[in-house]
Amino acid sequence: MTVPPQLTPGSRRPRHTALPLRTAPARRPGETVPEPRRHPVDPPPGPAAAETPDAPPAPAEHRPAVTELRLSAYAGLRGTRVPLGPLTLLAGPSGSGRTTVLNAYAALAALGSGACLETVFADPAACVPEGARPDAQRRRGFRIGCTVDGPVGPVRLDLAVQAEPALRIVGERLTWQGVTLLETALRDPGRRTVQAAWHTAGAVPVTRGPLPDDQLATALLPLRVAGRTAGERQVLAAAEQAVVALRSVFACDPRPAVMRAPVPVATGRLLPHCDNLADVLLRTRNECAVRHGLLVSAVREAALRPVRDVLAELRPGGTVEALLDRGAGPRTPLARLGDGELRHLALALVLLTGPGVLDVDPAAEVPGACQCLTVLADGFDRDLGTRQVRGLVELAGRAVSHGHIRLIGTVRDAGQVGGAAGEGATVVDLTPDGDGTG
Repeated sequence: MTVPPQLTPGSRRPRHTALPLRTAPARRPGETVPEPRRHPVDPPPGPAAAETPDAPPAPAEHRPAVTELRLSAYAGLRGTRVPLGPLTLLAGPSGSGRTTVLNAYAALAALGSGACLETVFADPAACVPEGARPDAQRRRGFRIGCTVDGPVGPVRLDLAVQAEPALRIVGERLTWQGVTLLETALRDPGRRTVQAAWHTAGAVPVTRGPLPDDQLATALLPLRVAGRTAGERQVLAAAEQAVVALRSVFACDPRPAVMRAPVPVATGRLLPHCDNLADVLLRTRNECAVRHGLLVSAVREAALRPVRDVLAELRPGGTVEALLDRGAGPRTPLARLGDGELRHLALALVLLTGPGVLDVDPAAEVPGACQCLTVLADGFDRDLGTRQVRGLVELAGRAVSHGHIRLIGTVRDAGQVGGAAGEGATVVDLTPDGDGTG
């Protein structure tokens, strides 16, 4: 196997210190942000404007991505296999497990970022399948896993977690082309460690050592494996591919109740509930006219009344308010919009931006061209009409075609989407009578 250069330990790039933010000139209350203009000495535009809609997509094989989620025994789902594409819609009625799938993905993503079990699973007993009986030692738990495709090919990661009597990882397995690259097992319940064995293929075929039982061992391997043999480099390449694919996630659930009022001018990075929508509009409208124009077009096409522009105006006290310019009469504050209009605007903004605008923490040691952001949108069609849903799905289809972003959203009825998702969309039916394979 040829190990891709960008995933080998020796090729890791040093972390760069972020460029300091330049203070914007003060503006009078009510003044609209001017059209984009950069000074010759300014750094190039960030991720928000780096990938224009007309730019050719980066090769998919250079962007690790989760292509399958497995919930062997997790909450209300058993033996569930969920295929994931660049655009995935999870359909089904309330109680079918749509949110459960997103929660499992988010949990794996947090573990891939180095979070501890106690942080990821605040209520581990709720993750245990209903009716699961404890064993002789009164232990109960759950099992989840995923497949990550990328430069080294498909890599499988499977995890067994004990929820009771103590929360801990009791088994983890990382496999590639039928070869077990990493395997952990709980040997001594009295110790807070697991026995790990990883592929070496040198003078010693397997290397063993203890690892913590409250963290993902795959994420810890780059700190423990030197990469001296071809086998160790295979392990590192597979582990880093899985970690890079998992950690770049933005869980988005816009809440109209917190989006209406003016907000302080801050970093311009969109929060998961889109509380600071006005602040982000202030930034994106000034940084990238192309993407702002696409946002206005998306809002205009789905609106029942005319929309000429989406603006952000500064208010007294250092706050900013978002408004719609309808072309005639006074501008309409976002506070006057309905819940569906606000959610549509926020989700469209998410799909048209990237890690430089969204509040995410991508892998700093890996080039942006080798990463793909996954947006988890629970209730993707909540409060939206059919026209708004189809418009968002069409926008998502165009966004994911460039390769830098993926979307997993939940919808009540896949039929409402119609043909807007396009041929490349993956629709997974999670209803009890559905086949669960999309």
